[in-house]
Amino acid sequence: MSSTFDQHGSPDTARQDALQDRPAPGHSQVAPGEIAVGVVIGRASEYFDFFVFGIASVLVFPSVFFPFRDRLHGLLLSFVVFALAFVARPFGTALFMTIQRRWSRGTKLTAALFLLGSATVGMAFLPGFDTLGWRAIALLAFFRLLQGVAFGGSWDGLPSLLALNTPKGRRGWYAMLGQLGAPIGFMLASGLFLFLHSQLSSEDFLSWGWRYPFFVAFAINVVALFARLRLVVTEEYTQALEESALEPIGIFEMLRKQDYNIFLGAFAALASYALFHLVTVFPLSWISLGSTQSVNQVLLIQVVGAGVGILGTIASGFVADRIGRRTTLGTLAALIGLFSFFAPWLLGGSRAAQDAFILIGFALLGLSYGQSAGTVTSNFPIRFRYTGAALTADVAWLIGAAFAPLVALGLSSKFGLGAVTVYLLSGAICTLGALRLNRALEARD
Repeated sequence: MSSTFDQHGSPDTARQDALQDRPAPGHSQVAPGEIAVGVVIGRASEYFDFFVFGIASVLVFPSVFFPFRDRLHGLLLSFVVFALAFVARPFGTALFMTIQRRWSRGTKLTAALFLLGSATVGMAFLPGFDTLGWRAIALLAFFRLLQGVAFGGSWDGLPSLLALNTPKGRRGWYAMLGQLGAPIGFMLASGLFLFLHSQLSSEDFLSWGWRYPFFVAFAINVVALFARLRLVVTEEYTQALEESALEPIGIFEMLRKQDYNIFLGAFAALASYALFHLVTVFPLSWISLGSTQSVNQVLLIQVVGAGVGILGTIASGFVADRIGRRTTLGTLAALIGLFSFFAPWLLGGSRAAQDAFILIGFALLGLSYGQSAGTVTSNFPIRFRYTGAALTADVAWLIGAAFAPLVALGLSSKFGLGAVTVYLLSGAICTLGALRLNRALEARD
């Protein structure tokens, strides 16, 4: 695998070394550990919001907002609303990059997180279909779109700054720190829903209990906002970001000059993003729909799975520093492709088999997602890396993850769980193809 994905058999490509090792003129190094703390806090808070909505899409929204449809179609309609945030996310990136260019990075981040918190609290106060009718659904979709816009605007550039200040030979380790927020956020969200769902009656949970995680999400965002602003608005970090040329670029200029790098980076991470929702949101919907085990049992195994994902993400840092980030990503894409063939048997099997699907899936997700960010986006010239990293993530989420629960549940309910195999396998093939193409382009250059 090393000879397939890394030039000259080295852990990282020569081009990546040249880009990341080049110091900015007059730039005094900032502490990677301090940047990493801001990255982890920021990403964990965003993912908590993200998964609160995802879990509620399965446990709450079909009954509260789509009671006029059967359980399956209520879930599918909830997943349509779920996908709206990913559609809106690139537009949020474009809007808030403009805000940053006109005002400042701190203004942009404050406005984005204020919008995110407002949309989240708006959902918490939203009456159900029985009270507002179709207006309740329209407002839920509107708040979800606002969340997507805010997610796009919450990009603070700290992962890019961290990449430029990472010690040589430790890039895999520091790259996984930003990704660590995903399993942490999911563990917190699923643990909170598990507590509420197990302690409250079904009536109380659907009446008011489900709203509590949305209030918690708002509170966490407030804390995370101050933690991140403490870094991004200080003179030291502002100077470091500016000296590293990590400034917002106009979206049209990005697409005109760096479109190939944006889409290459998005497809290189597709295996991870395709797996993302198929081990988090989708199993909860499929198992609860089939009633093969209780919701509380599924939530409990998913909390354990999130712990496995955390360990896998941490392990990816060690593995990537040893064999190379792209080799790691390519190897995991191949393993995800292999895993896809077992998915129908596991998900359609006994409780133990379903639990195994979740736990194995989280292990693969941690190892692959831990290195999915920036592996190919290092191809961007440093001037374009700040905006390029944000847009690459937006496109990867949109193509790989936005419609995964909707497509997987819709096709599986009609044609069987072989649809999960096709979805995961297509993501793995796209990742391997993108990494191969990237290597060919580098060899040509």
